[in-house]
Amino acid sequence: MYIRLKNVTKKIKQDILLDHISLEFRGGKVYGLQGKNGSGKTMLMRAVCGLITLSDGEIDIDGEILHKDISFPRSIGALLENPSFLNGYIGLENLKLLADIQGRIEEKELRDCLAKVGLDADDKRVYRKYSLGMKQKLGIAAAVMGSPEIVILDEPINAIDEAGVEKVREILRGLKERGSVIIVACHDREELELLSDEIIKISKGRIIA
Repeated sequence: MYIRLKNVTKKIKQDILLDHISLEFRGGKVYGLQGKNGSGKTMLMRAVCGLITLSDGEIDIDGEILHKDISFPRSIGALLENPSFLNGYIGLENLKLLADIQGRIEEKELRDCLAKVGLDADDKRVYRKYSLGMKQKLGIAAAVMGSPEIVILDEPINAIDEAGVEKVREILRGLKERGSVIIVACHDREELELLSDEIIKISKGRIIA
């Protein structure tokens, strides 16, 4: 599994959000995107997810060109800004709804996913009563359930305690062993170093290191 970006560019009017980015991500590795707010790291992740159209360039996912051969990556899980869950449902119910869309994940695996991030599948609190850290953990569980070939995590350890961070690291290790391509974004280098095998710096829509 690989993701290859060739001269990926995104412009909105006169603003250049992604500026001729060429990168290659390979399976079995965690790539960390480091950059300040507005640097382009979230936009780059959205591009890989197929959520934006490019102004120029292309994204090759294992031999298929995004928005040409496929509309979205075939096997992807993502935690992006402000994940959407139903406020009146408990965590397990929210995951079940997502799993029903995918049609390939059993309840036992959903329960295991919740346990791996430190949530109780039998907790009867609805989503609106979750703490920020619990909401973040549920977002991670939703992104990694089903062991997708591509995992995109934007600021995954925000509001998560040290024990939770270690759980995230364990999850990423398991995905690496399965050969997933994992891309993590964080503005803090120290936090990113806890999770990543390789760090890529981005500033003003350009790769700088």
